[in-house]
Amino acid sequence: MNETQAPEQERDPQPWIRLAELAAAGDVAALEGFVDTIGPSEAFRALSRLEPQQREQVLTTLSPAEAADLIEEIPDEHAADLLEQIPAADAVSILSEMESSERADVVADLEEANAEAIFAEMAPEQAEEVRRLAAYPSESAGGLMRTEHLAFGENVTVGEVTAALEAAAESVPAEEVNLYVVTPRARLIGAVDLRRLVLSRRSVTLADLLAPPAFVLAGTPLDELITFFDRHECLSAPVVDERQRLLGVLYRSAIDEALAERSERERQKTQGIVGGDEIRTLPTTVRARRRLSWLSLNIVLNIISASVIALFEDTLSAVIALAVFLPIVSDMSGCSGNQAVAVSLRELSLGLVRPYEVLRVWLQEISVGLMNGAVLGVLLGLAAWAWKGNPYLGLVVGVALAANTLVAVSIGGTVPLLLKRFGIDPAVASGPILTTVTDMFGFFLVLGIATLMLTQLSM
Repeated sequence: MNETQAPEQERDPQPWIRLAELAAAGDVAALEGFVDTIGPSEAFRALSRLEPQQREQVLTTLSPAEAADLIEEIPDEHAADLLEQIPAADAVSILSEMESSERADVVADLEEANAEAIFAEMAPEQAEEVRRLAAYPSESAGGLMRTEHLAFGENVTVGEVTAALEAAAESVPAEEVNLYVVTPRARLIGAVDLRRLVLSRRSVTLADLLAPPAFVLAGTPLDELITFFDRHECLSAPVVDERQRLLGVLYRSAIDEALAERSERERQKTQGIVGGDEIRTLPTTVRARRRLSWLSLNIVLNIISASVIALFEDTLSAVIALAVFLPIVSDMSGCSGNQAVAVSLRELSLGLVRPYEVLRVWLQEISVGLMNGAVLGVLLGLAAWAWKGNPYLGLVVGVALAANTLVAVSIGGTVPLLLKRFGIDPAVASGPILTTVTDMFGFFLVLGIATLMLTQLSM
């Protein structure tokens, strides 16, 4: 698909109207040209504004190849929603134009009944392949690999391979840099660099060119795949099963995309976005349920934080000015802690830190927290002093903010690693823990220090 999009000022402000009109008219060429012009992101936005029947009409009017190009640019969950709205035969035509890994990802997000209807329309071999790929964890070699690959027997000559490549030029992945040598039972025995193949005589057999392959098992998780690709400095690797039978090829680009998706999911979770892929065309009850699970948890956490204030009700009544600084101390500390959480989650997702490296991470965060806490504490303390003319008020809130910043970065940096080590999703749990603890400590530090200096504050 052509990714060139019209300049912002030239775009149709209501592209969904034009999309529906072209689909209703059955003008395939004009519809595909319009989709190419506005680009996949704008086309998806336009589709989301249409009625279900209109969306079906657009997708079935587009050629399967053009519809597949559009579907591949959409998050898998929403791509599955779109395919569930069209007849199974049309969905199969679109899926058949997609890369094997993308096809499996979308099918994995289909409702079971819809998936079975689609499998029934597929050729048995294709259905079996999609079922197998969809069964792999999404962040594993099997879940990320592509089944399209180049494989030949060891007695095949360079001339025969060259002829086969010319005949299948369009189906050869652009990233392919190797072809693989297998036994009659598909067992992987070697790899041949395509550049070496081109420079060899046509009568030479692949047995004379092959090199021992560096392969990965289909069940290898993403974190181990990162280490593998870094160690071998390769762009692709064959994926095999326990019997070393060649299943597909995993590309470094797929690893990078998976890491980016993981990082984005974890960022959304830390911000309280429970359904990171939510859009407003989803059923209202589904959207409400996703959001309510997070909001209900926050009610409990806020009650815990508020209980600390109740313990120091007398102090707060005596020095009302403290009420102004409680949310400031809590919020500023929380921001520092969220920065630490974000860095830990990013390093975990990229494989730059391991869950057992808690002490190293804590020491690194403490050094940053000491500097930032001191600066922020002085600034807030001076602001409080200038406002009320009482240096002791500035001392209370300044020390409280500096100390709570240390608490926040300690939690933000280490809790994600500890949660990961115990098999708990750090992206979901780190935020609530950080919020609750920094609020409680912030309130406790402000009101506790103020209680000890109540005489000076009342002057």
